[in-house]
Amino acid sequence: MNAFQPSRQPLQPIQQPRTIPRPKRHLRQRSHQIMALETTVKIGVNLAILGAAASALTQLLPYHWSQQGRLREVRTEVKIMEGRVSTLQAEFVRNFDPRQTKAITEQQGYRFAPNQRPIVLMNQDGKEIDVINSLP
Repeated sequence: MNAFQPSRQPLQPIQQPRTIPRPKRHLRQRSHQIMALETTVKIGVNLAILGAAASALTQLLPYHWSQQGRLREVRTEVKIMEGRVSTLQAEFVRNFDPRQTKAITEQQGYRFAPNQRPIVLMNQDGKEIDVINSLP
């Protein structure tokens, strides 16, 4: 174990290179400039989006109003048709009701039972208003 050992140099403390302190004013001023630039870019983008939204609304609102008008018209027509359908259904049910066949034939054919007499109501102009059947 008599091997040669490399000679060691005495340990010296490692000197750190001197850092030159930067003035903090320049960093603060630079960060404020960057923040101001970022804020103005954000405001510009938001204004562009606002303009696009406003132009879209100006184009869509008249279309929306015309569609609402059409919808109102369709709804009124539906109400009218519902009334008509209900009267037609009632008439259909009445026409096919076996208990009312006698009354229907009397109304439509002016046929009366032998024990009934027709009463005809007339206008002053001589026009017939209604025919009523009565028992003698």
